[in-house]
Amino acid sequence: MAKESRREFLALAGAGALAGFLQDAALPRGKNVGDSHSSPPAFTLGIASYTFRAFPLDQAIAMTKRLGIKKLALKDVHMPLKSSDEEIRGTVDKLKAEGIELSSCGVVYMTNEDEVNNAFRYAKAAGLSFLVGAPDEPLLKFVERMVKQTDIALAIHNHGPTDNRYSSPESAYRLIEGMDKRMGLCIDVGHTRRLGLDPAHEVERFFDRLLDVHMKDVSSADAGGTTVEIGRGVIDIPKLLHTLARVKYSKTIHFEYEKDEKDPLPGLAESVGYVRGVIAAM
Repeated sequence: MAKESRREFLALAGAGALAGFLQDAALPRGKNVGDSHSSPPAFTLGIASYTFRAFPLDQAIAMTKRLGIKKLALKDVHMPLKSSDEEIRGTVDKLKAEGIELSSCGVVYMTNEDEVNNAFRYAKAAGLSFLVGAPDEPLLKFVERMVKQTDIALAIHNHGPTDNRYSSPESAYRLIEGMDKRMGLCIDVGHTRRLGLDPAHEVERFFDRLLDVHMKDVSSADAGGTTVEIGRGVIDIPKLLHTLARVKYSKTIHFEYEKDEKDPLPGLAESVGYVRGVIAAM
């Protein structure tokens, strides 16, 4: 075999083996290729801009575009809560001009009624259908009133073992289950796993109120767990994605990569690639 032909053969063989490995790795435990879904899942991919908290908005947009993602949920570091309606509309227009949809905002913390009113003003000016928030528990009835008044839903974000208000999806769900259906959840899968819970199981349990998912992986299933590149941690990501597809979750999963604050793009790109690989194998 000629030297160049042999080199081409080895390259092709290696690529084929890698593709097969990635397909097998992407399948959930106990799944075979024949068990895959016949149609792509209904959910879309986005990024929570807290990932880019060390960068200005222009750079956050540029990194989002480099990953081929078209949805961005803005943290107040990129669109301050004190912004005027005109400034908010300017930010939305800037995103649109770059081919990016403002998909949500938050996490927005609310400790009094004035902050609740401002949060809903902010979301309305941005043209959002929901906001991700963490209002103090005594404010939930007032928040519900604002949800009804504005038709803007609230997705309560859980923050794991150190959160005295909403540690788990269930801790929020039990407080809102008798309220308006637009009082919902943003399940953070990393913080959920840090409680020793299976995020796929929690998604299925509370799917009727699921408005958003913050996607990440963590190093361990306890309070000491920290963000790692998706696929390197302890969350069964294929199982989670298959569950979201099976229950027909049709909203957005937002990557929230908290590691490497000053240089998040390599780890985020690896995480996005892993998730896309799982989806491609479904």
